[in-house]
Amino acid sequence: MRAEILCIGSELLLGDIADTNTQYLAQRLSALGIDLYFSTAVGDNQPRVVDCLKRAVSRSDLVLTTGGLGPTDDDVTRESIAQMFGETPVVDEELARHLREFFALRGLAMTENNLKQASLIPSARAVHNSRGTAPGWWVEKDGQIIIAMPGPPGELHNMWETEVEPALRVDESSIFSRTLKLFAISESLVDNLLKNLTPEANPTVAVYAKQDGIHVRITAKAPTRREAEAAIAPIEIEVRRLLGQFIWGADRDTQEGVVADLLRSMNARVALFETVTGGQLSSMLSAVAEPGTILAGAKVHHGLSSSDSRELAREAIRLFGAEIGVATTGRAIDAGEHEMHEITVSVIWPDKGLERTEKYGSRSHRARQLGAYYAIHELRKLLLGAG
Repeated sequence: MRAEILCIGSELLLGDIADTNTQYLAQRLSALGIDLYFSTAVGDNQPRVVDCLKRAVSRSDLVLTTGGLGPTDDDVTRESIAQMFGETPVVDEELARHLREFFALRGLAMTENNLKQASLIPSARAVHNSRGTAPGWWVEKDGQIIIAMPGPPGELHNMWETEVEPALRVDESSIFSRTLKLFAISESLVDNLLKNLTPEANPTVAVYAKQDGIHVRITAKAPTRREAEAAIAPIEIEVRRLLGQFIWGADRDTQEGVVADLLRSMNARVALFETVTGGQLSSMLSAVAEPGTILAGAKVHHGLSSSDSRELAREAIRLFGAEIGVATTGRAIDAGEHEMHEITVSVIWPDKGLERTEKYGSRSHRARQLGAYYAIHELRKLLLGAG
């Protein structure tokens, strides 16, 4: 089965909201073994929505739409589906009754335009929405399936998981992916090292540059999940052989989460001095570490230079009484027309005689975020050396 996603709403095209629905649905479809080849965002314009729907049903077996199911004039999803199939929406009295009861329970007056949310065409059945006023539409005609769902993620997720996914008739195939995560290596070098693996059709190997480093995704399709996992296993072994020194995690791991787990297992606390990272490092680690594990400072004491990262890391330990000190410093460097920063990270654990200091380069506008990741990377390596 081939699927396509159509996200409807001018707010998506204006950048007022981010489209998280496509990511969610893509993950759910993949787990079902349904291929997703296309996704489209379109504004609240009926002729353009109809055009996108026609294109979608011409090349896909299953079309999923999100958004445009509200009561206002610019909510045009139902009208667009009806126009494409040449059918007329009619108010379903049972749906209208439920809608009136809902408004009455909330003590609100229901206006006439809400009734469009209770309409159906002959080829559609209503999909229950327990989180909102707009039922979805499940439309089947001429061998095509269109499932229209609400745009708010809370409503969409609940409708998909309780109503749509259980009712989908799909084959027994399964798609399974394993993502290996790397840091301190370039996307081009990873691609070059894996060049003998990436042309394969099944399993596939793809390389992506992400905020937290480079991701290598291995994906296999097979009749069952167990067979898909078995197909991935030898490819994963080879990727780890080629890139093992750069791999810090897999799948849902985060760099800060990996470090927090190490700190928890060692019962160690970290004191921070941040200059170039401006609190970003403290924020990332504090969000996942045990309370009281991450201790942060922001001022330079006793005349220390803000560029002396080793001394700042030691000063952080002295001030907060932690086992480990981390300091991030940075300075703009002359790189011609490129605005660049040199970032220095120092990590010290005096009781174990461990110390690391490394320098990294970053574009200036990314120095704060990248500096935090560099510091977490160095802290992880120090903790692994102490284990």
